[in-house]
Amino acid sequence: MDAIPPLLDHLVLATPDLAATVADFARRTGVTPVPGGAHPGLGTRNHLVGLGGRSYLEILGPDPEQSEPAGPRPFGVDRLPGPRTLTWAISPPDLDAAITTARARGYDPGPVHPMSRRTPGGTVLRWRLTDSGHAHPSGLVPFLIDWGASPHPTASGLPVTPLLEVSATAPAPEEVHGPLTALNTGLRLTAGPVALSFTVDTPHGPVAFG
Repeated sequence: MDAIPPLLDHLVLATPDLAATVADFARRTGVTPVPGGAHPGLGTRNHLVGLGGRSYLEILGPDPEQSEPAGPRPFGVDRLPGPRTLTWAISPPDLDAAITTARARGYDPGPVHPMSRRTPGGTVLRWRLTDSGHAHPSGLVPFLIDWGASPHPTASGLPVTPLLEVSATAPAPEEVHGPLTALNTGLRLTAGPVALSFTVDTPHGPVAFG
């Protein structure tokens, strides 16, 4: 199994306190994540770090500048006791074809929704992604994303901490292998409590996050 999952677009490190988690990442790695932008109406915003190539880390948390959203914030950041790598995204060459193939193989990634955010520089990014509410409850099966005509977040010159590996544990790893295969991707899996972790190379040496 590859140390880095095929088709990886980004990892999601969710947190109830975005500023504190960004500061902790900078302290541990020597690399400071940059503001990505806000998600209007959802009550969240993010900071980003490149992982090498067209992959990046999204650190996502509540946006204090937005009013309370009508529903729960994405990824349940309202309820998290602390920062946690919750899930990941893949970017297949053809989003719709990948969904059709996955369904034919017995896994439904869920419906597709359009989203957007404005970068600090004023550029509006638009993308489509599958509904994470339909994904495997462990978060270990990725959602799918298509950036369409928008520039990819890594095109803006993000600071980079090269990704060394991604791994996970699950009580029944075989239950996760099927959906991963249906999506033409993979993940290093061993038995254990549900957890997703990654290691990056930094000026301070390899640093792991869970």
